[in-house]
Amino acid sequence: MKLFATERTTFPDPKFPLADGIVDVNDDVRVERLLEAYSFGIFPWPHEDYPVLWHCPDRRGILEFKDFHISRSLQKLLDKNHFQVTFDKAFDQVIEECAAMARPGQAGTWINSKLIKAYKAFHRAGYAHSLEVWQSGELVGGLYGVMVGGVFGGESMFFKVPNASKVAVVKLVEFLRAQGLEWMDIQMVTPVLKQFGGKYVSRSAFLKRLENAKKTARFIEFSK
Repeated sequence: MKLFATERTTFPDPKFPLADGIVDVNDDVRVERLLEAYSFGIFPWPHEDYPVLWHCPDRRGILEFKDFHISRSLQKLLDKNHFQVTFDKAFDQVIEECAAMARPGQAGTWINSKLIKAYKAFHRAGYAHSLEVWQSGELVGGLYGVMVGGVFGGESMFFKVPNASKVAVVKLVEFLRAQGLEWMDIQMVTPVLKQFGGKYVSRSAFLKRLENAKKTARFIEFSK
């Protein structure tokens, strides 16, 4: 499989969005197009009553692992080792749980049926990955994201018991750091990710980071 697309064939230049970080408006979410999008710093973010909007925002959330911070209370929870963590064992269930997760201030979810189908195909193609958090054999939290061009981009997470999604973030960072990565794309800095050290960088700074990451990109095995 290709680690990333080397040419833009269907997307405009993300350096010059149409408006509000929107690069393109198009319902084509095939694997090939998702691969091209992430290869050039673009991600889909659907809105009701519109075709899929493809974004490369003015400010991009990233998490640099050198700045990664774990609170004392979360570290105590991790030390108790109440959870079991796996990768790519239940991708379909994770993305469906993320779509169903109630979020404050939101009437619905951006993860609609079209995107669920698309990311499941992207997972089967080897680009989308999940991290599952289990407790007594039950899936209680997790996240999914995309690995393209030497960069992991977090998409969404969920929890059914307190702190399960935070455990997922910690275990993901530990894994990526062990693979030699130094940062990840988080798109937006939510309150939870800000607690971990998430911050915003400019579009140009992000795209430069992405281009540098492509130079050393290699295949990473997530399943374990």
